[in-house]
Amino acid sequence: MSATIRSLVIPVSDLDAAKAVYTALLGEPHTDQPYYVGYNVDGFEVALNPGEEGGGPVAFADVEDLDAARATLLAAGATERSAPRQVTPEARVCVLADADGNPIGLRGK
Repeated sequence: MSATIRSLVIPVSDLDAAKAVYTALLGEPHTDQPYYVGYNVDGFEVALNPGEEGGGPVAFADVEDLDAARATLLAAGATERSAPRQVTPEARVCVLADADGNPIGLRGK
């Protein structure tokens, strides 16, 4: 399996406060919605996700086959934090955790 990390999703409790800080750092967001604020940083996505459970930012690896990558990681000892869900017509995401509880995000078809 070969994956490329192309995005970092940051859970926030106060979207407006977080957006002010990240806009000052990264410039205007390309997407500014109540459920998601996204910034393009030289082709790398930095996103603010309101209302998500804590635990810190999640780096998402882009994979061709989400179900196959998920099964491989679960078989290797990862545990599931959130089941696969559709986020755009062409993408689904899920979050697993390594043995120390660190999040591993997967994004794919």
